[in-house]
Amino acid sequence: MTWRDTLPTVRGKLLINEPLGPFTWFRVGGPADVIFLPEDEADLSAFLKALDPSVPVTPIGVGSNTLVRDGGVEGVVIRLGKAFGRIEPRGDNRIYAGAAALDAMVAREAAKAGIAGLEFYRGVPGSIGGATVMNAGCYGAETKDVLVEAYAIDRQGLTHTFTNAEMDFSYRKSAKAAAGGLIFTGALFEGQPDDPAAITARMDEITARRENSQPIREKTGGSTFKNPPGHSSWKLVDEAGWRGKPYGGAMFSPLHSNFLINTGEATAADLEGLGETVRSEVKAATGIELEWEIKRIGRPAA
Repeated sequence: MTWRDTLPTVRGKLLINEPLGPFTWFRVGGPADVIFLPEDEADLSAFLKALDPSVPVTPIGVGSNTLVRDGGVEGVVIRLGKAFGRIEPRGDNRIYAGAAALDAMVAREAAKAGIAGLEFYRGVPGSIGGATVMNAGCYGAETKDVLVEAYAIDRQGLTHTFTNAEMDFSYRKSAKAAAGGLIFTGALFEGQPDDPAAITARMDEITARRENSQPIREKTGGSTFKNPPGHSSWKLVDEAGWRGKPYGGAMFSPLHSNFLINTGEATAADLEGLGETVRSEVKAATGIELEWEIKRIGRPAA
């Protein structure tokens, strides 16, 4: 008998040995030992409280910035669904969003409510849970600029509220989230009042800029590497000669050379192998260490 034979009773769904590729934008990766799709926060809390604490737990959001290795993921992968996708203006230029709410939808709902400052989310792929964990941003704004507080459940099933300061944000990182042991379930944001039409016009500009400069219709994970201080990752990848150059089924996009794409039949090993090859060549040529922005999880293929 293993831990999977004594899983807690849930109201949501438990999927055993379920392939994770369909849950990610790269569409690659092996199976999770278990995927848990909680019915709501109470279901998630009860499950975490009853689960053997030695079992690893990994949240994946909508998988927009995640590369699952070909050997799959040990333990329980948690994917938050519809119950965690609520978006609700709260007055005083504040808006609540569940962790599963798409960033772009939060931007749209904020615009409808006349709340400015969240327009940048229109250009961020993924959901609010991921945005909160990694301080997502683009075009000069990021999550730390608008977040009031974030909500999470720990491995004991207890709920927590963290202020912006407690999240300890830095470039593409929250130290609080990076410490582990938390599943973020939602966040509260605050902007400034503005005319909805003016906000929407600014979002339309972001959308047009993104569509013209990024391979948004490809199987991609968004920005592959963080920008090193004083440098642009796309330029370093470009100068290393990897823009549009195949590596198995993987490639850095000809449109934007910091976007790693699955050209059709890539494995996770292809994608990660290309990234590591580029990191090595850039380091050798420039001394600059590119840091992954894409979250890589799981085991290599056996």
